[in-house]
Amino acid sequence: MRTETIQSDVTVIGGGLAGVCAAIAAARLGSKVVLVNNRPVLGGNSSSEVRVWVCGATAHGINRYARETGIMGELLLENQYRNPDGNPYLWDLVILEAVKAEPNITLLLNTDVHEVEAEGSEENRMIRSVTGWMMGSERRIRLESPVFLDCTGDGLVGFLAGAQYRLGREAAHEYGEEWAPEEADNITLGSTLLFYTKDAGHPVRFVPPSFAKDITQTQIPIKRVIRSGDSGCHYWWIEWGGELDTVHDNEVIRDELWSVIYGIWDYIKNSGRFEADTMTLEWVGSIPGKREYRRFVGDYVLNQNDIIAQEPFPDRIAFGGWSIDLHPPQGMYADASGSKHTHADGNYHIPYRCLYSVNVGNLLFAGRNVSATHVAFGTTRVMATCAVMGEAAGTAASLCAAKDALPRDIYRSHLQELQQTLLRQDASIIGLRHEDEQDLSQSARVTASSVRRIIAVDQPDSAVQLSRDAALLFPVEPSFDGLELLIDVTEDTQLTVELWDTGRLENYVPHSKVAESEISVTKGKAQWVSLPLAWVPDVPQNAFVIIRENPAVSLYRAAEPLTGVLAFEKGAIPNASADLEDHDENQPIVAWSMKALIRQPFCFKVKGTTESYVPEKAVGGYKRPFGGPNLWASEPIGPEHEAWLQLTWEKDIAMNEILLTWNDDVNEDLINLHHHRTPFDIIPELVKSYRIEAQIQGQWSTVASTVDNRRRSNRIHLKDPILADALRVVIEETNGAPCAELVEIRVY
Repeated sequence: MRTETIQSDVTVIGGGLAGVCAAIAAARLGSKVVLVNNRPVLGGNSSSEVRVWVCGATAHGINRYARETGIMGELLLENQYRNPDGNPYLWDLVILEAVKAEPNITLLLNTDVHEVEAEGSEENRMIRSVTGWMMGSERRIRLESPVFLDCTGDGLVGFLAGAQYRLGREAAHEYGEEWAPEEADNITLGSTLLFYTKDAGHPVRFVPPSFAKDITQTQIPIKRVIRSGDSGCHYWWIEWGGELDTVHDNEVIRDELWSVIYGIWDYIKNSGRFEADTMTLEWVGSIPGKREYRRFVGDYVLNQNDIIAQEPFPDRIAFGGWSIDLHPPQGMYADASGSKHTHADGNYHIPYRCLYSVNVGNLLFAGRNVSATHVAFGTTRVMATCAVMGEAAGTAASLCAAKDALPRDIYRSHLQELQQTLLRQDASIIGLRHEDEQDLSQSARVTASSVRRIIAVDQPDSAVQLSRDAALLFPVEPSFDGLELLIDVTEDTQLTVELWDTGRLENYVPHSKVAESEISVTKGKAQWVSLPLAWVPDVPQNAFVIIRENPAVSLYRAAEPLTGVLAFEKGAIPNASADLEDHDENQPIVAWSMKALIRQPFCFKVKGTTESYVPEKAVGGYKRPFGGPNLWASEPIGPEHEAWLQLTWEKDIAMNEILLTWNDDVNEDLINLHHHRTPFDIIPELVKSYRIEAQIQGQWSTVASTVDNRRRSNRIHLKDPILADALRVVIEETNGAPCAELVEIRVY
């Protein structure tokens, strides 16, 4: 046996996505990081050991412009390219390579931390070290650092350090939550095991084990959805243990879940109700994917009312968008739907104060153990949201180490620096403007080869009957004078259209009606009709135009998307059975669905010109859609028509680093495993090839170039600093989109 001590700037315990993103974030900022995981692979519940989909703010396409950026976004984009079929082992590799790419990270796998040295009073504890045992290597490793992150999910490290926490459900009166029970209790969400199947191509016998449950004696065949071709997370509802202790009863829960999995497979194979003769089991999980255990208490406790109100916390450091998604305590045996959902009108904000302990001075946390009520945890628990909190916590930890400060000190004295550092790293924050005085682009004049001035989607693909209300969303800056719509009309009729605002700039649902019009349309095919709607909003924002149901009218789906434009249909058929997912169809974000219209909006034209895509947007300070697309878009490019964006200064400036953020269409829902496959392996809007030119003493020279880019964020370090009075980014080719689109350029 070997006994060791490792000293670092930051210690991260837990190698799920929260811990991985925390470690990478701190390491990229120069901190020496130790990342400890008690399993042989990284990824936590998303790894090949458990195989849960990485869900997040997109909510499987319910939320608009909601996909995470930053480190989580990098992982999703890389996985889309390397692993389009959603192989769990390739996902493991994507995560492992991201960690191994950081020289400042020391990775300790198979290392279980179960000793914590802490001191101080109950109200003011400090962690001095944690100690772990590396299984298979007989190494007892003591880890010392000024700051620690508990990303373990179950919260063991914080518990051993004496951190305050909650377990179970708060009473309704504590935070005024509508979905909380009258009395507090210890009920949690249960745990899940998954299984994979495949077609063997020949008949396969299945002899169930003696412990397989006869599910025909339960509610499962009646109240849940069983299909022979489903695998993995299609069976997320195989859940149990919410009325037990999901940690101390973990073995009991695992055995019960196993009995049901083999009982379900016996039912599929041997009941005669399914075409499953050639189907076989490919993999059955053995580690229960826990949903809930301890939730630490921070300086703020996020609650249901914050989520629904989309509270714009001044210390916001991340966002979420998954519904508040709670499950019945009985899990798979419940009569009720497998999950009950309520939604905000868009993405909600997460404050930094939820990420550090109220009583352990040097403890940060991220993941499902953050400071939130049980009800709010129903949305923050999904892994992509855990990951963006992890990036924020890791960034804060690095600042703590650099400044010899505690996490609460960062909130009190360095909050703006934390937020601006996160924005510089392309982290997931909505509605916060970049204000970096060191960014030289802020003092430059911005010009471009061309700019999209017209909003027009005019290349039709197919006609769709207006059998339900439909809608279009597009940016308005500074105004518009009317619309044209491409329609078929089977008989003379009246068409009603309405113009609505979206309320908040981060929302994409109708909020307040601005205008309404009814027009007469005559029988005919593929005719452009004029809609007498106009608007001059107080600030640039999106318009939500509703076209009311009329079966005599058909709209045209477009052949190509247009950045900044979305289309919706009201009352679309839900993707999941109500036995599995209970959504309130009256909530606007559910009622107005874009799932069937992704990348195929309706054909329309906006009268007048727009300022929504001008080159100044690339230095405008917003890195995500917020009241508009917030990017520069050129006119169509080609081999003979390159596009460029130029920064010009009044005098020579010294520069050695350029940061580019390309449009990766954060409206596109990406999942790590087999939920769905996009028709492309690289987001088409991402720029593929470009070069950077600088004007040095009156002469243009190429100082950097890139080919085969498939990433949103490009950080270009020049070999030697240069003195130039102008800088130009020349876009040669995209990954399939017709125009160049740049979200942000920074120069240092």
